[in-house]
Parts: sequence; structure tokens; C-alpha cells
Amino acid sequence: MRSARAGQIVVALAAAAVLAFAVLGDDEYTQHLLMWTALNAVLAVGLRFMLLVGETNIGTGAFYGMGAYMGAICTTKWGLPFPLALLAGGLLAIVVSTGFGLVTLRTKGPYFMLISFAFTEVVRLIYTRVEWLGGNSGIIGIFPPQALDPWMSVLTFLLCGGLILMMYLCEQSNLGRVFRAIQNNDAVVETVGIDVVQIKLVCLVIASFSVGIAGSLHAHIYNVISPGDFSYLVPVFALAYIKIGGDANVMGAVIGAAILTVLAQMLQGMGSLEHVLFGGAIVASMLVLPDGLLGGGRRLLRLFSRGRA
Repeated sequence: MRSARAGQIVVALAAAAVLAFAVLGDDEYTQHLLMWTALNAVLAVGLRFMLLVGETNIGTGAFYGMGAYMGAICTTKWGLPFPLALLAGGLLAIVVSTGFGLVTLRTKGPYFMLISFAFTEVVRLIYTRVEWLGGNSGIIGIFPPQALDPWMSVLTFLLCGGLILMMYLCEQSNLGRVFRAIQNNDAVVETVGIDVVQIKLVCLVIASFSVGIAGSLHAHIYNVISPGDFSYLVPVFALAYIKIGGDANVMGAVIGAAILTVLAQMLQGMGSLEHVLFGGAIVASMLVLPDGLLGGGRRLLRLFSRGRA
């Protein structure tokens, strides 16, 4: 069963790569929309990964920003190669998330969520105060190698797809079963000698590494970053992607990210009405489909099967 599901994920990623190839000759806007969707999908899956242990990590926005700033510094200030800049974003997220998790993961539930929310905002404020990081203006001129320009959409899809697949395989492994057990009842898990805080830390580090690499990729795709790009709204929107698509499966987060990313682009230019319509779409979807689009689709299939029987 697990190998079949992994095969489905691989097929989906291959189809996405083919789609990216198909638009290589099309307008730049379409390519950027596809890349934005892929980055949002990694954010959503990374946030969902922490939900496996029962924690809502608003700090996802902070680690995404760290990856972006680290990748930008490696390219613009230190002149490091593009692959090393991507890896550096993920490694910085690992280091910081390890320290953050050791301090905060003894709390849980709303307490951890509030601490991670404050952490994201503190990190954003640090960006605005440090002139070496560009202050409020951020960093500009973050370009990948020119030879990769025609292939950035394909590279983004494959890299983001690889990160999503890595988290999915972790979820389906024995480690993922421990994550689920902690989510259900961490006290029972402790009775068999498992260090719950340590397992939660592993979960946080894996998610932060993936998000950090996506952040570094974000910086090189958009060429400009600023502190406002990495506020608490980043994980809040990621949580919306999960709830719209369905949190029972990785593909639910990916579907939600794709739908809401396209919807946000369609509503651009409407001023304050944009936020009203976007929020209304989220509320309506949650009321009609509490299990998300993926859960609603499964219910329809079951009803259809019963009807035929």
C-alpha cells in the first residue's frame, strides 16, 4: 500500500514536471504562477508535517525567511554557487530549528503555537533592524546562474516535488507512525520509553529543512526579498491551504495550495475586496467541506459506489 501511494506521488510529480516543460515557451507570468504554486505546496506540506505530532508551527514563516535570506547572502555577498546557496538555506533552518525546538517543544498546543508566532515576528523585526541584511528594503539582485533561466520552472517543480516526496516517505515510515502516536496520546508514547520531545524535535527539523530550501529557492526565483515577505501571514495562508485541500493526506495540502494560489492571482487588483472574497472562499469551503476538497471527493466516491451497488 505504501509503495503504491509513493508511486502515485511520483506520477503526480512527473506530470507536474511535464506541465512545467509545456509552458517553457509560454509567457513568464504562467511560469512564475506555477513556481509560486510549487513553493506554496512545500510550505503547506511542511506545516502539515508538524501537525502529525499535534503541533501548529507558525514558526514555518521564520524558517522560510531564514532560508531565503541565507540563500540571498550566499549568492550576492559571498559569491557561492547556486546549489550551495540552496543547501545553506536548509542547513541554517536545521541549526536554528534545533535550538528553537530544544527550548520550546516542552510546551504544546496553543502555547507552542503562540511561541512560534512570536518567534516569526521577532525574526522579521530583526531583518528590519540589521542593515547588513538590507533593513526594511531587503536584498535585491538575487539571480540564479543565467544558464538555468529557461529551466527554472522545471527545476523548481522537481526540487519542490522531491522535498514533498521526502516528507511523505518519512510520514509513511515507522518514524511517521510514532508521530501519529504522539498526536493521538503522547502520554502513552512516553510509557514505552520514547522521548516525545526528541521525536517532536526530529519532526521540526525535517520540516524546517524542507521549508528552508524552499525559501532559498524563493529568493532566487523572485530576485528580491524583504522582511514583509516572511511575516506570520505565510504560515497562516499555508494552514488555509491544508484545511481547504484536506489534512488527511499530503495531496490535500498540495491541491489546496494550487487552488488558493491561483485564486489569489485571479483576485489581485480588487483592493480590499480581494481579502473579503479570498476569506469568504475559505470560510465557505470549510463550512461545506469540513474535511477539505480531498475528503469531500472521497465521500462523493463512496456515495456513488453505494448507489451503483
